[in-house]
Amino acid sequence: MASIQKFNELKSLIDGLEGDADKFFNKGNNAAGTRVRKGLQEVKNLAQEIRLEIQDAKNAK
Repeated sequence: MASIQKFNELKSLIDGLEGDADKFFNKGNNAAGTRVRKGLQEVKNLAQEIRLEIQDAKNAK
């Protein structure tokens, strides 16, 4: 997968967390907080993959 596709996937992941973040922070729904934490872990992992791809591409030049 190309990096721009992964970057767009990252943006989609973050957008998808908005509803659960609202439920947790504004309504106190603990299950939504768990979903947000899980989603943020996925964001972290995908962001790291993107960082490594960028570093590899930069070093290959």
